[in-house]
Amino acid sequence: MTCPLCATPDTPLITTAVPGGPADASADICGFCADQLGNPNPDHFRALASTMWSEDPAIQVLAARTLAQIAEPWANDLADQLYLDDDTRAWADNVPDQTDHKDSNGQPLVSGDTVVLIKDLPVKGAGFTAKRGTAVHKISLVQDNPAHIEGRVDGQRIVILTEFVKKR
Repeated sequence: MTCPLCATPDTPLITTAVPGGPADASADICGFCADQLGNPNPDHFRALASTMWSEDPAIQVLAARTLAQIAEPWANDLADQLYLDDDTRAWADNVPDQTDHKDSNGQPLVSGDTVVLIKDLPVKGAGFTAKRGTAVHKISLVQDNPAHIEGRVDGQRIVILTEFVKKR
């Protein structure tokens, strides 16, 4: 498949969350693009001149955010040309704050992410064990403690240590 963000042909695509907009919004992009979303290599993203016109709002948002991070004249020109409807522009501008919350692999966590438990966890006071492999959707971050997140498991809202989860 061709990456809809960098236009690299015949590359495997991975589903990548696009936070700040609709719940569970994601885009299928190549692994190289996914790795570079926070610190883009300008040469890799030259194809944004054509891919930023995608009809997929998630790709439009990723293109707008990537162009904003590239400190090159061509990127600034493209960002000025990019037209987004009001909802998509609000999504692109709604960049989640960077937090110190990280999963067991060091991936940053943001509110609304889905994580998977990597270990059976006895839940104190609830009388059950949260099993390894359980997906916890729409997590919340505990603001004063980067080692804790909150989520629902078996209908119970529980606090989970970030060292026992991995981002999905």
